[in-house]
Amino acid sequence: MNWDRIEGNWRQVKGKVIEKWGKLTDDDFDVIKGKREQLAGKIQERYGVAKDVAESQVAEWERSASDDWFDAPARNKRH
Repeated sequence: MNWDRIEGNWRQVKGKVIEKWGKLTDDDFDVIKGKREQLAGKIQERYGVAKDVAESQVAEWERSASDDWFDAPARNKRH
C-alpha cells in the first residue's frame, strides 16, 4: 500500500491503527495526522521500543494494508 493513500485517508484507517496500537491516544492522532514518521515516533514513545522496532512495525502494518480498508464504506452505501 502506498503511504500517500494511507495519509490521504487517515480518518478511515485510524480504526486500523487503533486495532494495532491501542495505547495511542486521540491527542497522539492529532499529532500524527497521517504522517508515517510521527506514527513511528508515537509508537516508540507509547510502547517504549527502539526507533528501528517502531519503524519496522509501521512498515509491516503498511504492507498489510489492503484496498478493502478504503472501499468498505463505499460498498456499504450501495446496498
